[in-house]
Formats: sequence, C-alpha cells, structure tokens
Amino acid sequence: MDAQRFTQRNLRRWGLLCALGALLVACTPSPNAVAGSDEQPADACDKPTVVLVHGAFADASGWAGVIAHLQHEGYTVYAFANPLRSIAGDAEYLRSFLSTLTGPVVLVGHSYGGAVITNAATGNPNVKALVYVAAYALDEGETLLAANALGGGQSELGDHLVLRPFPGAATGDADGYIDPAFFRQLFAGDLSEMDAAVLAASQRPAAAAIFANPSGPPAWKDLPSWYLIASDDHTIPPEAQRVMAKRAGAQDVEIPSSHVAMISHPDVVTELIGEAAGCR
Repeated sequence: MDAQRFTQRNLRRWGLLCALGALLVACTPSPNAVAGSDEQPADACDKPTVVLVHGAFADASGWAGVIAHLQHEGYTVYAFANPLRSIAGDAEYLRSFLSTLTGPVVLVGHSYGGAVITNAATGNPNVKALVYVAAYALDEGETLLAANALGGGQSELGDHLVLRPFPGAATGDADGYIDPAFFRQLFAGDLSEMDAAVLAASQRPAAAAIFANPSGPPAWKDLPSWYLIASDDHTIPPEAQRVMAKRAGAQDVEIPSSHVAMISHPDVVTELIGEAAGCR
C-alpha cells in the first residue's frame, strides 16, 4: 500500500514537472524573435495607395472587381472620376487630386485613362509606378488616333461612334458614344450580352476632340511601368498595345481579353498592380 502511494505521489510530481516544462517551452521566444519587437514578417509589404483611372465610354464602376480584390489585400484605393474632356485638362484634374494624397502611389489607367496617367504623373515624386490596362501609353506629341495605328493595327471604333452636342463644346466638337449595337463587339466581347448591354446603356461619353489631342512629356520615361495587353481587343488594337508596352519598357502580360480586362479578368489586373506595388 505504501509502495502504491509512493508511486502515485511520484507520478503526480512527474506530471506537474511535465506540465511546467511544456509551459516553459511554449513561453520561450524563438531564436528569431526579439523581445518587444513589432517587426513584420519578411513577406510583409508597405502597400502604396492605388489610384484607378477609367477611360472613355466607361466610368469608375468598371473597377469594382479590382477594387474588391485590392481592398481585401489591404490597399487604400481610389477610383478617380475622369472628366473625359481633354488630355491636358483631365491630367491637370488628376494631378490636383493626387496632390491631396500622401505617401507612395501606384497609378493605374484603362484605355484613355492611360493617356491621362501618362501626363498627370510627370514630375510627381509620390507616384512610384504606372500600370496600363489595355491603355494608351502615349509618347510626347502623339495622339490617340496616331497610337491606334502603331504596329499596323486598325481600330473600328471611329466607324461606330454616335455624336451628340454638349454645352460649351468647341466648334466641331461633340460627345462621342459607342453605338450600342456595336458596343459588345468593340468593347466587351468576353462579357455576357446582358452585362455588355448594361455597360452600353450607362457609358460615359468622351469629347470627340480628345482623339486628336497631342500628349505631353510621358511619365513612363522616368517611372517603372507595367502593361496588360488584351489580345482580343477591338478598341485599341493589340498590335498597338504591344508597341506602346515595349516602347515604355513596361513589364507586360498578354491575355485573351476584350478591352475591359479589368471587368472580365479582375484577378489578373490585381496581380499586375500587386507587382507594380512591389507586393508580389
């Protein structure tokens, strides 16, 4: 009986020692930990602010899928409302908006929005990278019409514009809309008929004169750039996109997408923005 009590007593002691040992192991810092340190993991990233700039015949809502992805990853995101009136004027408006932000910025432009970021980012020390999504990365003095012909491509857009006057328009200028009957074919071929019809009905017109506006000094000459080439694009010819991407020295990715790659492939666009942000 005494032997049994002795064994039980020692077992209890042994169990207590084991528990204390486990507690000490659990509470001991790992060799890589520093007491009181709030250092982030090696793969952590100081995320810049992302500013998304839509193009003609679209509005900021076209970025919805990309915005959702970016916000889920912890980015601060703004979808800028592009006036669509002139390259110089729209770039100045974006430049004014950017002046209200602090810290590093990644500028992302779709379609005509690419021309706007190309001009607005020039000389802005906060802009760290440019991302073009099936967009115009214009050179100095170049127009949208001239850029469409780069690489031997041909855009059918001009054949299917509906022009409507607007107050204050310069002589000969008018708002340009894509004829809804051709909208899906030209702009959103990889979206459903219903989704394309909604976009066609809600499209933002652009002043037709912007297609002949000469661009200013391009920011891509001084800033690292990324470019998504949409190989099934019937608005900006893919041939022209390839030339602009190469000329800008952009890191590029090419996917089988219509002109609205940010809607049909938001995950790919988000990935490209993450690379530009240095977070991939």
